[in-house]
Amino acid sequence: MKSLFVMDPLERLHVQGDSTYVLMRECCDRGFPVHYCTPDELFAEHGLAGARCRPVQVDAAPPFFEEGEEQVRSLGDFDVVWMRKDPPFDLHYIFSCYVLEMTPPGTLVVNDPGGLVRLNEKLWAMSFADLHPPTLLSRDPAQIRAFVGRFDRAVLKPWDGNGGRGVVVTHGADRNLNALIELLTDEGRRSLVAQQYIEAIARGDKRILLYDGEPVGAVMRIPGAEDHRGNMHVGARVERTELTERDRAICDRLRPHLKVAGMLFVGIDVIGDYLTEINVTSPTGIREINRLEGCKLEADLVDLVAARVAGSGA
Repeated sequence: MKSLFVMDPLERLHVQGDSTYVLMRECCDRGFPVHYCTPDELFAEHGLAGARCRPVQVDAAPPFFEEGEEQVRSLGDFDVVWMRKDPPFDLHYIFSCYVLEMTPPGTLVVNDPGGLVRLNEKLWAMSFADLHPPTLLSRDPAQIRAFVGRFDRAVLKPWDGNGGRGVVVTHGADRNLNALIELLTDEGRRSLVAQQYIEAIARGDKRILLYDGEPVGAVMRIPGAEDHRGNMHVGARVERTELTERDRAICDRLRPHLKVAGMLFVGIDVIGDYLTEINVTSPTGIREINRLEGCKLEADLVDLVAARVAGSGA
């Protein structure tokens, strides 16, 4: 199975915790050819997508990556293209998905680029109102202030960010509230997400990984004493956890939608009883679950993708 990973530059990968790294390594360990490129190296010619890419051997020991010479290839030369570019979900990301939609027939793209464009990670969850906490998407300062004032505390966050960047907790009497809204909306030019603060965050933010709509593992991310965010990027600790009945009900509700959209690898975030995000771009959590559960989730995902490729006749 020939793979192309569309991703951030290799030097940005955090080898000890990155899911992309371990997926690439699993493919190489099986003897599968692996190439990679960055989104700006994608192109389309005569309506078909291609890339300036490099072969890479990925190993468990330093220097971890051994790159070959640049090649110009059609994406049709690969059995699977893994879209693993981290957010922000900006115009450059969307443009990359447009190019990936021109991938020649017979090549599987994980996740489906059309679905990536349609299903924004923070906004799509709002479609499931009975699973989601009270949430507002707006760029209007007065509307945001009024929404925040309805709750003891509220969270403000960029609609297109990741890793907890720009996420703040505030309240209606916060003398910094106007300044926060000005900063996060760029003085009314950008929308933000305002959400009721969920007290259960003190017990952790649960990341659940789903393969083709089925939950395969979970990890609890618990904020540190000096930060309210349950993101591993900002120092949250991880603990073993179990799926609750509510977690399984959320997964059951999402499954048919994920399948229709071609979302093979998804990470959802659950705080208490609430679904807060549906991460479809470059979900992480494989390494943490592997360490806590003694499993090898990257092998299961490569098995799934290889079976899908074989079934398509690619």
